[in-house]
Amino acid sequence: MTEYEPTVFLVDDDAAMLKSLSLLIKSVGLEAEAYLSAQDFLDSYDPARPGCLVLDVRMPGMSGLELQDMLLKQGITIPVIIITGHADVPVAVQTLKKGAMDFLEKPFSDQVLLERIRDAVSQDAEIRKERTVQEAVQQRIAMLTPREREVMNFVVAGKLNKVIASELGLSQKTVEFHRARVMKKMMVDSVAELVMLVTKAGYNP
Repeated sequence: MTEYEPTVFLVDDDAAMLKSLSLLIKSVGLEAEAYLSAQDFLDSYDPARPGCLVLDVRMPGMSGLELQDMLLKQGITIPVIIITGHADVPVAVQTLKKGAMDFLEKPFSDQVLLERIRDAVSQDAEIRKERTVQEAVQQRIAMLTPREREVMNFVVAGKLNKVIASELGLSQKTVEFHRARVMKKMMVDSVAELVMLVTKAGYNP
């Protein structure tokens, strides 16, 4: 799988602003890509690429708010920082309600923007790390047989082997066998670790 460097994606219809922001971001060692329209960004963005989005609210064609809506519909969770003129503050507040990380009024401090960008890139890295863990756990769960999954559900619920055996109409020895298989396939050494793992993965029996 290709490893991408975190990139700050800039979307603004002001070419001079894009050039200035690109130079600023690259000056601190971060990658930057600039787009003059929301549609240009949407057409080329690969959700596998980590980073954050610095987005102007008011642009010809698709607005920043409309782009944010489009990303949400597609399940794309890249952190968004809104940049806006004073008259756009109410609109920017709407973007916060839709999950934007922050908004900055123009003109803004370069240092403040860089701090927000570093926070956003870190947040994106954490989200991607959690998603990777979730996917790995889900793959392990998919390897369980239907009976092993039944046993795991009872184990995670804190049921003793004899109770599980009674509920499923099995011998306690058979339950112990399935339980051992569950622990092996899930790559855990304790019930506490199993509970923590399936909880983190968002697993619901």
